[in-house]
Amino acid sequence: MSDVIRKVDYFYIKSANKPGEGAKVLRALRDEGINLLAFSGFPQGQRAQIDFIPEDPAVFEAAAKRIGLKLSKKKSGFLVQGQDRPGAVAEIMDRLADAKINVTAIDAISAGEGRYGAILWVKPKDLEKAVKTLGAF
Repeated sequence: MSDVIRKVDYFYIKSANKPGEGAKVLRALRDEGINLLAFSGFPQGQRAQIDFIPEDPAVFEAAAKRIGLKLSKKKSGFLVQGQDRPGAVAEIMDRLADAKINVTAIDAISAGEGRYGAILWVKPKDLEKAVKTLGAF
């Protein structure tokens, strides 16, 4: 099975960088019935940034409003899902490098049972070029 790469919408929030903040947000989203394709959190200065890639962006935005999340504007990134193998992520990075597209950030993980996934971001000016380079839909 080949990799499936799709362009996805994502949003982020800024939150306090303290225990339980991520759990509180995820619990509220769960209670709203929100399914996330990916989630990433990291420190940014004295605060934290939490990124969300929702299955349904419109439903996510409505739920976020109901629970009082102050979302960023909708942005775009890529979700990769495929058969795990040595060099799987290197292949993607090579394609982008050959096209002279800089990757802003990437997170990849083995999903078990021979599968892997990744989320990655490029600058907005490179987005459409990356869509073509990666064969994303």
